[in-house]
Amino acid sequence: MKDRKSSRKQKLTKRTVDAAHPEARRYAIIDTEIPGLRLYVTPTGKKAFYLRYRVGGGRGATIREPKIGDFGALTVDDARQIAANWMVEVRGGGDPGAVRVAKREAPRMGELFDRYLSDHARKKKKASSVEHDEISIRLYLRPELGKKKVADVMRADVTALHSRHSEKPYMANRLLALLSKAFNLAEIWGLRPDGSNPCRHVEKFAEAKRKRFLSAQELAALGDTLRRAEAGEIGAVSPPAIAALRLLTLTGMRKNEVLGLRWDWIDLEAGRVNLPDSKTGEKAVPLGPAARELLSAIPRVPGNPHVIVGGKTGASLVNLKKPWDLVRKAAGLDDVRIHDLRHSFASVGAASGMSLPVIGALLGHTQAATTQRYAHLSDDPLQAAAGAISDKIAAAMTGEGAEVVSLSKQ
Repeated sequence: MKDRKSSRKQKLTKRTVDAAHPEARRYAIIDTEIPGLRLYVTPTGKKAFYLRYRVGGGRGATIREPKIGDFGALTVDDARQIAANWMVEVRGGGDPGAVRVAKREAPRMGELFDRYLSDHARKKKKASSVEHDEISIRLYLRPELGKKKVADVMRADVTALHSRHSEKPYMANRLLALLSKAFNLAEIWGLRPDGSNPCRHVEKFAEAKRKRFLSAQELAALGDTLRRAEAGEIGAVSPPAIAALRLLTLTGMRKNEVLGLRWDWIDLEAGRVNLPDSKTGEKAVPLGPAARELLSAIPRVPGNPHVIVGGKTGASLVNLKKPWDLVRKAAGLDDVRIHDLRHSFASVGAASGMSLPVIGALLGHTQAATTQRYAHLSDDPLQAAAGAISDKIAAAMTGEGAEVVSLSKQ
C-alpha cells in the first residue's frame, strides 16, 4: 500500500499514538526511530502499524508495506520490536511481507482434501474405496480440519481427532490412514516440508478382529428363511435379493462382486466366474454344483447384462441392506453382517480340513495373514478324530467290546 495521503514525522510513543485523532483523510505518522515504521490513522479512528521497505535495496527495488498489526492488539513497543526484527530480515535479503502474504494465501485442509480426491483417489483407487474416502472426508475430516492451513496442522491436532472417535476404533484408524496419505501427498506437492507428516507416531487403536461364522444350525435357519422369502412370507424381499444372498453364501464372494456380476463373466461349463476386477484385481472364482445350479435358475432379463438386476432398466441391484435386515431378523441372526456369509464360507472349508492356502485361493486373498483368522477352525477334524479314538479306547477299557489292534514292535 503506497502512502499517497498526508504524513508527518514524529517519534511513535503511546502518548503520540493516543493523541493522533482522525481527520477527513487517512494519514500517517512516520517514526523517527526505526526507518519505515509508521502508524496509519483512518477517518474512522482506526490505528494500525505498518513497515515500509524496499526488497533488495536500490531505487528501482519493489516497495513493500506489510501490516504489523492494529494498535490496541499491539502496543507501540510491540510494533517497534516486530519492525526491528523485520528490518533485520530485509537487510539479510529477506522479504517478511511476502512471507506473510504466502502464509495468508497458503492452502487449507479443505483444498488438500479436494486435491487428494481429484488427483489421487479418483485416478488410482477403486470406486468403492473412493466412495468411502468421500464419506470420511465429508462427515469427519472436513468439518474438523477443513479450515486449518495445511502447513499448520500439528500432531496434536491429529491425535485429538483420532481420540474423538475412540469408541469406533476401526473407523478412527481408517481416518488416520486417509489423513496420513493426504499429508504424504502434501509433501510431494510442496505444501509441507519433507518428513513433516503429523500422523507419524500417532498410535492406532487396537481393533478386535470379528470372527462371526454361522453354525450348521444357523445355516439351516438361513436356508429355511430364504425359502420362506421366496414364498412371499417375509416382507418385500425381491427374487434378485434372495438370489444375491444365496450366491454370497454359496461362493464366498464379496457383496460388491455379486451385485456387479455380469452374465458374460460366468462360465458355467468350466464352473467359474471370471471377474475382470475385484478388490485384489482380476481373479477367477470357482463355482460348486449348488452355485452353478443357482445361476442356471436365475432368469436373464433382456437388455440387462447383470445377474442381480435392479429396479431401473439395465441396472443392477445396488443395496442389500433392507432385504438382509428382514432376512436375518426372521432367521434369528440379528448380529450377522452380510460379510459374515463370506467368513462362514471359509469357516466351513477350514472345518472340513482344507488347507489355509486353498481357502485363501478360493476367497482371492493376496496375503496369507488374511486367511490366518480361520486357522483355529482347521483343528476341528483333528478334534473329532481324537474324540473317536478316545471313545474306542474308553469302550475297550470298560469291556464294552471295542476292538483294539495291537501294535508290534519294529
